[in-house]
Amino acid sequence: MHPILTNRQQSAAKFFLLALLIIAIDQLSKWAVHTYMQPGMAGEIPLLGNWFKLHYTLNPGMAFGAELPAPYGKLVLTAFRLLAVFGLSYYIIRLCRQRASGGYIACMALILGGAVGNLIDSVFYGIIYNNAPFASPTRWFYGQVIDMLYVDIYEGFLPQNWPLLGGKYVSLWPIFNIADSSIFVGVALILLNQSRFFKQEEENQREQNAVAANERTPLVAPDSENLG
Repeated sequence: MHPILTNRQQSAAKFFLLALLIIAIDQLSKWAVHTYMQPGMAGEIPLLGNWFKLHYTLNPGMAFGAELPAPYGKLVLTAFRLLAVFGLSYYIIRLCRQRASGGYIACMALILGGAVGNLIDSVFYGIIYNNAPFASPTRWFYGQVIDMLYVDIYEGFLPQNWPLLGGKYVSLWPIFNIADSSIFVGVALILLNQSRFFKQEEENQREQNAVAANERTPLVAPDSENLG
């Protein structure tokens, strides 16, 4: 699928400002959590009963706490995030030049802001907050991401009579942050608005058929210009 193009030239600056706003909110929230909250359940703050809470935790890897093998897996992940940021930045500039839908570009800016927010954690938090995992080769590029938004579907010990899982402590929802939320919202909006943001395959096929038909049409001079 290809983005739907418009007649209006988009300015990349406003979309980068949107990404910058996400970055600022994300970093401010992480600073506040690190400064004023205790890690773990001791510092947990209920916002909507036990369903939505602030819970300070560190994420050394990717989404849902997944990690690449130590000691250089974290460095590979940070490098990948850095490449993704440059790729997204270039893509936004290209979309603006192509006059793509402003809504689609805004979604990409949300994703960019979230990616930069978590990249800052990985690159600098090992130095700023001294939270690099133990035995990391260096504190640079090994910082852990600060998560704090906890939507608690279920948290506790499962019944003892359950097979295999009985008695185990489980938490059925990940803890995330503003950057993660921005990425999720950007991707979700793109998926929900595909018909608005992208050309449908049938439309693309019609355009291709039209181009092919024009290429096959012979160039014939008008009768008034025929000399024979």
